[in-house]
Amino acid sequence: MPNALFAALFDMDGVLIDNADFHLNAWLQFAQHHGLSLTRDQYMDHINGHVSADSLAYVLQRPVTPAEVLVLTEEKEAIYRELYRPHLQPTPGLILFLDALKAAGVRMAVGTSAPESNVGFTLDGLALRPYFDTIVDASMIQKGKPDPEIYLTAAQRVGVDPARCVVFEDAFAGIEAGLRAGMHVIALATTHTRAELADRGASLIIDDFTQLTVEQVQNLIG
Repeated sequence: MPNALFAALFDMDGVLIDNADFHLNAWLQFAQHHGLSLTRDQYMDHINGHVSADSLAYVLQRPVTPAEVLVLTEEKEAIYRELYRPHLQPTPGLILFLDALKAAGVRMAVGTSAPESNVGFTLDGLALRPYFDTIVDASMIQKGKPDPEIYLTAAQRVGVDPARCVVFEDAFAGIEAGLRAGMHVIALATTHTRAELADRGASLIIDDFTQLTVEQVQNLIG
């Protein structure tokens, strides 16, 4: 197949790995440790897909200093990694899909709200890092999703026009970020149901990567 002439930009949590429930449970434990209450609906509406600084400010209901963000983020993420480590695995079909993209000459990037510690845990734990031309994490941007900065930065780094980029996302905030960046979005129904994702503007909704081919993605670009 000739060069597909588009870039594939992947969120990490809920896309490369199907781990939403583990992040939810980690946030619930974190809140409980701090004597705070948090519900699943609050998590979905205000935390999922957002950078830690914004999530912590919401949970703690107060501004959080940069120093606090570092300490509290690592506290929460340590809980998450302990919960998820025995279950760490790629989303079904991911490896074959990444291999197909690579064979087609597609540029690939990760654009994640996760901290670097989780990026290493996931990408190195599953030996995924070599697939990607660049990785943009929360430490490299000023504005978190739904701001488009993270995906615009990824597109710039892979040298592909935003209009020829396809974003793979599971979270409402991430889908909005991709759309605001002027990109096509494919939504994974890992964190939200297909019904919940239906009116969010994604060009395509899939359950996992077994339902997708490079040709289908190419057809979205035209």
